[in-house]
Amino acid sequence: MDLLLNCDLGETSNSDQLRIESQVMPHIDQANIACGFHAGDLQVMDKTLRLAKQYLVAVGAHPSYPDTFNFGRKSMSLSAPDLIACLQYQIRSLAKAASDNDLCVSYVKPHGALYNDMMTNGHLRSAVMAAIVDSQACSTLMLQATADANIHKKEASAFGLTLYFEAFADRAYQDNGALVPRNQPGAILDKKKMLSQVEQLKQDGSVTTINDHRLSLTADTLCVHGDNPEAILQIRQIQAILSQ
Repeated sequence: MDLLLNCDLGETSNSDQLRIESQVMPHIDQANIACGFHAGDLQVMDKTLRLAKQYLVAVGAHPSYPDTFNFGRKSMSLSAPDLIACLQYQIRSLAKAASDNDLCVSYVKPHGALYNDMMTNGHLRSAVMAAIVDSQACSTLMLQATADANIHKKEASAFGLTLYFEAFADRAYQDNGALVPRNQPGAILDKKKMLSQVEQLKQDGSVTTINDHRLSLTADTLCVHGDNPEAILQIRQIQAILSQ
């Protein structure tokens, strides 16, 4: 299985974190850039976009619920029109910043609670898709690779959108294809298990669930995290596995 690497970036103005991101960027294919509603701001967007341009990395908008206090990790109840307007604003903000750097937004990947809620709520997925279409910034949505991939393709096709299906390098899976919630034991894989999961995805197109069952996944891109110095080494190791 050929997999791209994507990473959530542009989420802080901390100089040390920006230095880490500058070391991550050469090793990924897609940068999911925060749009200001859970983290980031126009200045951070610009710096991250410049890095993406330098290393020829595709740019994705990473919008969220309007929730900086909880870093976008708490579900919110918004009407469909309000959610669509919220997402449009974020996507267009990044699209404008990208255009100023002679770049374009290639896809949208919702962040945090919105991503998780979207995966279990068809009405939310429709609102996300409508927001992408109305933003006129791109025509691709990134969402989790699950057994419902064909259903999601049909939904996206009705909006004139294409999909990137995403797997996760360092997250454990439940038997139904959902991620193990972060507050449960074993949700985050240690380095050895993470590299083993990447190897299995590459060679077999599957993961081993928390209950030791084989789960087939058809994915286009693999999410990695680059928020600390150790992660840089791990991304390099993952990149080496995928390039074999």
